[in-house]
Amino acid sequence: MSKRLSKKWLPLAVTVALGVGLVACGDDDSSSSDDTTATADTTATADTTATADTTAAPVDSAAPAPSADWAANFTPWEGSKPVACGPEEGQPLKAAWVYVGPINDGGWTQTHDEGRQAVQTHFGDKVETTYKENVPEGEQVGQVIEDLIADGNTVIFGTSFGFQDAFVAAAEKHPDVCFEFATGFKSAPNLSQYYGAAEDTDYLAGMAAGAATKVGKIGYLASFGIPEVVRGINAFTLGARAVNPDATVKIAWVNSWFDPPVERKQAEALVTAGVDVLGMKGVDSPATGDAAKAAGIPWAGYNRDNSANYGDVWLTGTQYHWDVYEIPRLQQVLDGTWTAGNYHGTIADGFVDMSTYGDLVSEETRTKIEAKKAELAANTGGQFTGPIIDNSGKEQLAAGKQHTYGELMAMQYLVEGVDGEIPAG
Repeated sequence: MSKRLSKKWLPLAVTVALGVGLVACGDDDSSSSDDTTATADTTATADTTATADTTAAPVDSAAPAPSADWAANFTPWEGSKPVACGPEEGQPLKAAWVYVGPINDGGWTQTHDEGRQAVQTHFGDKVETTYKENVPEGEQVGQVIEDLIADGNTVIFGTSFGFQDAFVAAAEKHPDVCFEFATGFKSAPNLSQYYGAAEDTDYLAGMAAGAATKVGKIGYLASFGIPEVVRGINAFTLGARAVNPDATVKIAWVNSWFDPPVERKQAEALVTAGVDVLGMKGVDSPATGDAAKAAGIPWAGYNRDNSANYGDVWLTGTQYHWDVYEIPRLQQVLDGTWTAGNYHGTIADGFVDMSTYGDLVSEETRTKIEAKKAELAANTGGQFTGPIIDNSGKEQLAAGKQHTYGELMAMQYLVEGVDGEIPAG
């Protein structure tokens, strides 16, 4: 079993609210669509604002089957007790997902919806799943939750950091409903948090990028300067420099979660500035890949496997398998054993993984990546072991020391090799 990072600090995380403002958000200008129910035999679709290149895809056939390993990464809140949020005898469990973007965004939301589809396929007629897409972060979230509860949903998944306050309020108002929240930090007797160690696979993607660059300059799109994104930048840079010590990573801040035109423009600006490889963290569309494809340079993606659409420039990237957590948790609801707590998935339990390798990734590089992947599966966060110097020359971690879980969740420095600064505010 892999070495686990302590999660006992979590009840104190309010002091670093932005520090655990993990990626999963979208633009505030979206509008909520009607909810769509899917059965085990149908795939729900809806009109969205996504581009033609990001059409909905089937569930990733390479997704690992859920295993008992997930439970090793779940820590119940202190004093947690089972919450009876299951269905009435003979009725299906009704579960709903609230999305900040469209289900065919080619990234974050599409991956979440692929998880929902996997849930539906796994449980069949025992569970009825519903989703709301393009829900803006703000007052509307609370009403969406109320509508879902009025429709009989007793388990609700939130997938954007900006939804958190509405979920906390709803959890207090509806103690008989089980709430699952991705990327937050607040707790309640009936509110859980779930996410994972994407910084491990970000490091591995950085290794692929470092091996691919010919000029030693990599461009990287980032959403906001919150610790989760900063961790990803640092991990990616450390990975790149592990195979190419002179490589640098130039950051372009998008200041949005989902804005394909801006993402494309920023990526193009990086190419103009002289980078010959692109990467990304916290931006929800594959517009960075569109820019890479137009420029004919390699691209390391994020959120999901987009190798099918970008094969000629695709390297690899971080991808999530949300069903690794969601399926066993819904089984607990059906069994009457669901309790609230925090889940931090890893490579070891299959929650985070590497996407398909593109043809540009040599066998030698793949071998190096797979060897490091095994190390990180056994010691998540192990890439953040000192000495680590930041890009101002200050030592952030002494030799032989490894960042704790809490330190990772609050990270606010950029490592040596990063060309850029964390935005103020």
